[in-house]
Amino acid sequence: MNIAFTTQLPAEGFSRLRGYQLNAAPETAEVLVSTFDKKVDREMIAGMPRLRLVANFGVGYNNIDLEACRERGIRVTNTPLPVVEPTAELAFALMICVARRVSEFDRQLRDGSCQPMAVMNNLSHGLYGKTLGIIGMGRIGQALARRAKASGMKIVYHNRHRLPEEIEREYDARYLPQEVLLREADFVSLNLPYTPESHHLIGSPQLTMMKPTAFLINTARGAHVDEAALVKALKAGQIAGAAMDVYEHEPQISDELLRMPNVVLSPHTGTGTWEGRIAMCENVTDNILAWADGQTDKMNIIL
Repeated sequence: MNIAFTTQLPAEGFSRLRGYQLNAAPETAEVLVSTFDKKVDREMIAGMPRLRLVANFGVGYNNIDLEACRERGIRVTNTPLPVVEPTAELAFALMICVARRVSEFDRQLRDGSCQPMAVMNNLSHGLYGKTLGIIGMGRIGQALARRAKASGMKIVYHNRHRLPEEIEREYDARYLPQEVLLREADFVSLNLPYTPESHHLIGSPQLTMMKPTAFLINTARGAHVDEAALVKALKAGQIAGAAMDVYEHEPQISDELLRMPNVVLSPHTGTGTWEGRIAMCENVTDNILAWADGQTDKMNIIL
């Protein structure tokens, strides 16, 4: 079996593929290991006449032309499980960072602009007792809810489909229509996959609904948020701040967001831990080996 890669990945994560031809030329590759930051478009697929499987390194797959794969009968898989805990961990870290002004205070201390240390200076907002609104209560949303519940937060959520009652009880979570969630939540976290329907899910109308003391957290996909509208809302004080790991026009980031002290930014590192990367490699390997053995029930199949 010949396997090609769109990006160099940790070799130790693919140790079980020894004996196969790795880093194969496109014209000979039967398997392509793709990554979220590299387009697998119709032209690339056409240049790989022997391609039978695209094993995506990551849970999101909007980088892949699924229609071109469907026309050729090419299988497509992803790695949904290894991304859950690292992404939820970063979402929670960003939430703490923006509310407690960690990054802002760090910059001020370094450049000498921080207020003197005194009882009523350098105040911030806590998480305990606050309401976290999760839009997209799948695996990552639930992992975030578990962390938030342990910190004394109240959980409300919106999903395409309401969760079973036993899952709601596990997180003490209340299902709300999105508009109601936006009005009630102190923190709004986006944890849903990108689809054409979710493009600019958060724009001017939605930002207007949020509390002026609320924070927006996005570790899902940049295009969920109308960034121009977000900048205007932040300037106008419609919301208190934002923390983002993904951006509408990646890799470009708005200059205005970069200058705002109440915005925390991270360079699309939701799954970016050493442990997470190795686990994702191993999940890709599982998909490839299951495909080679004809065990489709053991694959994370998209197509």
